[in-house]
Amino acid sequence: MLGMLGLLLGLLLLIVLTMRGVHIIVAAILCSTVVALFGGLNLETALTQHYMEGFTGYFASWFLIFLFGAIFGKVMEDTRAAESIADWVMRTFGSTRAVLAVVAACAIMTYGGVSLFVVGFSVYPIAVALFRHANVPHRFIPGAMAFGSVAFTMTSPGSPEIQNLIPTQFFGTTPLAGGWIGFLVGFVILISGALYLKVAVRRAMAAGEGFNPPEARQGLVRLSAGSAVQETAAAAEEGAARRLPPAVSAFIPIVVVIVTLNVLAKVMSSTAAALVSLAIGIGLAWVLMWRHVRRFWGSLAVGAQDALVAAANTCAVVGFGKVAAQVPAFKSVVDALTSIPGPDLLGLALGVTLICGLTGSASGGLGIALPILAPLYLAKGVDPGAAHRVATLAAGGLDSLPHNGYVVTTIRAICGETHQRAYKPVFVLTVLVPLLGMFLAVVLYSLF
Repeated sequence: MLGMLGLLLGLLLLIVLTMRGVHIIVAAILCSTVVALFGGLNLETALTQHYMEGFTGYFASWFLIFLFGAIFGKVMEDTRAAESIADWVMRTFGSTRAVLAVVAACAIMTYGGVSLFVVGFSVYPIAVALFRHANVPHRFIPGAMAFGSVAFTMTSPGSPEIQNLIPTQFFGTTPLAGGWIGFLVGFVILISGALYLKVAVRRAMAAGEGFNPPEARQGLVRLSAGSAVQETAAAAEEGAARRLPPAVSAFIPIVVVIVTLNVLAKVMSSTAAALVSLAIGIGLAWVLMWRHVRRFWGSLAVGAQDALVAAANTCAVVGFGKVAAQVPAFKSVVDALTSIPGPDLLGLALGVTLICGLTGSASGGLGIALPILAPLYLAKGVDPGAAHRVATLAAGGLDSLPHNGYVVTTIRAICGETHQRAYKPVFVLTVLVPLLGMFLAVVLYSLF
């Protein structure tokens, strides 16, 4: 009983601390301490062995993916390729389809392996200009960006995102695992989310709500003159006067990364294929847009720093999950999930998404859940490709609770919004809709 209480308190504390701005590494260690004490674990063993085993084990397995991915994203940012893609998408869709344009711009870049945060900072200034012109409520920008960035691109077959690569290690699959059902579910998520956005925005505007950026609401967010929102909006309006690389040149590295990854994954490990494809993408971006390369070594240095921060933050929650996994109550939860009546894939899906919710991280949750769950379900004879796709879709469900690092950064740091104003659309688009996709995948894989 105390162990279960400790797990719940640890999760609640992790959510509260991260939402209040406490660094995730500090928060994870504090919450691990709570879980260990309530679970009857030796505190020294819990922190110096279990926590650090989870932290260092995940780092050793996936740091190079973080490194190459961060450098690729930084190169796409420094060469202004990401901005060129965003600008092209926005001009193609126009201000009358402002919301759809934001979703499309984010989806194209994240499916091509560009970092979530690079995409966010590249798309936001142009989104501000479009939303203002169409008088669409500003509070929907975080939801549109998050939906395009994480709801279906990171969980669809062929994606180079780490959430689609981790399952390959445990199921012996490739990034294309899951076949046509995986693509179909991704399409259903896209259509469902787009319909929700259309209806929600229309209702808000019908109720008299306009663009209304954060500083317009007294008592919510007070931004001084020269604030990030004002500066990025002004920068977006000056976009026509700035030189950007041709959109074709900007798209080529992304296309090459996707194609190379999925071709090479047939002849080598998916991790190796991802590293090679990202390295080729980095080289191509430099060659095709060399006139826009201002700091060759600077891109590498900043990319490496970004990789260290992203990897360490994820490792911190994996360490927390590793401690939680040592508590007997955790095993009871796993046993209950694996014995749920119905398709075997249902237990796998629920187990993965609950652990991702516990950690507030899709990749971190997969790193904790799959070493435990994958052997159990493979032993039951579950199809590895179906298990891979269901696990990836499940990781994109409860991971986006309020304490998720990407959610906090997008709402507060990039968009200058608050959870009170902006989180509802984010929740629907990155939690509810993906969960519906997860359950649909379980049904389809069980039938076909």
